[in-house]
Amino acid sequence: MLAAAAWLGRHVRPTADEWCFLPKVRELGVWGMVEKFYATDNGRVGNGLLVGMYAKFPVAGHQWFAVVTGALMLAVLWALTVQLLRRAGQSVPRGVPLLVASVITVVFLFATPNTYKTFYWPAASVSHTLAPVLACAAALPLLSARGRRGRITALVVVLLAGVFMGTLSEEASVVCVVVLAGVVVLGRWIFTERALAVARCWALVGIAGIGIGMFVLMTSPGGRKRRERFGLETTSMLAPESLIASLRGYVHILETVFTTWQYVGAVAAGVLLGLLARGRAGASPVLLPCRPLLWTSFGALAFLVSGYLCTVITYPVFGARVMTAQRTWNDYLLLYVLFLVGAGAFLGRALRLRERRTGVVAKAVAAAVCAAAVLGLAVPLHHLGHDMRVRAYKWDRQDQYLRAQAAKGAKTAPYTPLSVAGTLEPFGGQGRNVWPAGCVADYYRLDKVTYSNRLP
Repeated sequence: MLAAAAWLGRHVRPTADEWCFLPKVRELGVWGMVEKFYATDNGRVGNGLLVGMYAKFPVAGHQWFAVVTGALMLAVLWALTVQLLRRAGQSVPRGVPLLVASVITVVFLFATPNTYKTFYWPAASVSHTLAPVLACAAALPLLSARGRRGRITALVVVLLAGVFMGTLSEEASVVCVVVLAGVVVLGRWIFTERALAVARCWALVGIAGIGIGMFVLMTSPGGRKRRERFGLETTSMLAPESLIASLRGYVHILETVFTTWQYVGAVAAGVLLGLLARGRAGASPVLLPCRPLLWTSFGALAFLVSGYLCTVITYPVFGARVMTAQRTWNDYLLLYVLFLVGAGAFLGRALRLRERRTGVVAKAVAAAVCAAAVLGLAVPLHHLGHDMRVRAYKWDRQDQYLRAQAAKGAKTAPYTPLSVAGTLEPFGGQGRNVWPAGCVADYYRLDKVTYSNRLP
């Protein structure tokens, strides 16, 4: 399914913000885009770097984005699963970590209400989908560290990753701070004595890195201009009415998430993991003896708190639309999926400790639930793929026409909005919403594009 989803990426074409990114990267280059983000747009220099990297290759960058990021996400989650099992002193049959990582990736990317904005739309994905996965990658050096040099390397990596994360995504940064703070405060109930000091030091360095990155973002000229643009200089996200409205919106979001049945696939993958795991001979785990209920409650608390705080910081910008801005949910939904896998693993462990016959039945049921969840996500992905193919055909046709008009020396040309999955296009709302028509004109080197309801 991941391969099929990545293959559909060839039908992705620029839309919304990308119309403005492409001509700027063409003129300024990748580092010019970073400078523009810092000085003018929003202060997110890490975001500007990733945007510049895919926008450097206009249409091809969009087509390959899903393939590259999908492979990266799977590789990171696979490595994370392997290292966590090793550190926990557990061994599983070959192929199980890859299976679990694949289910996590599939559920994270395709169980959301808007898969296009989660996976295929680069402008949203770098900020809210790729960001939490990159945060997971920052933990790999610590998990694989052997000796003092490895621990020092892990500290340097988490510091730099924290600075980058602070300039990439405010929401992902909030999730990271909540998780890292949990390691510091609650670590005594999770880690062995010899591992606790290292884990706490690593977490504190990560928090410091994020703080540095957020300081760069908040004090940047672009950050100040963004706050002025949205009126955030005069609006407090900590005002009682804002906090209450954020809570109301967050409850609505949780209602949507908790009623999406395909997330049960993550639980089933965890159950399989717990059923198949065995203690590794000679291992020296860094975790205390298993306390399933306590650790599960820690995971639930981290998810609920980070999700609410993300809603709090996005509410002043989106207002009531925070309930429908699904792309901003992804920063904490990866944590939710990981929590479900962990809870499932504890359940699988409990079943394994019972008689063998129960374990065999449980494995069959868990495998069937995993398969059902994946198949349940395949149908909407197929429909989205059809919509993407139709848009790509129309987009290419209009692109060819606009390039031909520019080559003839035309200064103005008609443009027909071509939206997919609710993305913004010039002249949306039957021509009422003009943005980003000016960026489209810049991309095709025209003075202006005008609204048309018919393709050329």
